[in-house]
Amino acid sequence: MPHSIEILLVEDNPGDVELTREALHESKLHIDLHVVDDGDEALAFLRHEGAYREAPRPDLILLDLNLPRTDGRAVLREVKSDPALRPIPVVVLTSSGADRDIAQAYALHANCFVTKPIGLDQFLTIVRSIEQFWLTIVKLPPET
Repeated sequence: MPHSIEILLVEDNPGDVELTREALHESKLHIDLHVVDDGDEALAFLRHEGAYREAPRPDLILLDLNLPRTDGRAVLREVKSDPALRPIPVVVLTSSGADRDIAQAYALHANCFVTKPIGLDQFLTIVRSIEQFWLTIVKLPPET
C-alpha cells in the first residue's frame, strides 16, 4: 500500500473544513486529513499530547490565522521555532489578504500564504492547486 500523505488542517470554519475535505477527496493520492479547530489543539496534535498521543507527523499543515484560543500566528511561531517541527511545510490558508498579515506570516517563516477566495469553485480550485503543488511537485522533507 502506498504511503499516505498526512495533512493537518487547522481551521475553525466548518464550511471551509468540508470544502477542503471535498477538494482533497477527489485526489489520486492517498491523503489522510486530520482536522483541529483551534491553535491549542493544533499544538497538542503536533506535540503528540493528550488525545493526540498517537497522531501522525503531518507532511503538510494548512493553517488559518484567525483561530479561537491560540491563533494561527502563534501556532506558526511555535512550529517554526521547534527544530523537530520546523521542516513541516506550513501553508497559511486564510480569509485575510491584508499586507500586514502576509508580511507577518512570512516573517514567521510560513512556506506560503494563500487568501481563501469567496466563491465555492474558486475555493476548490485553490485547495486542489495547493495539493498539486505541495504533494506532487515539491519534494517534502523526510520525517526525522
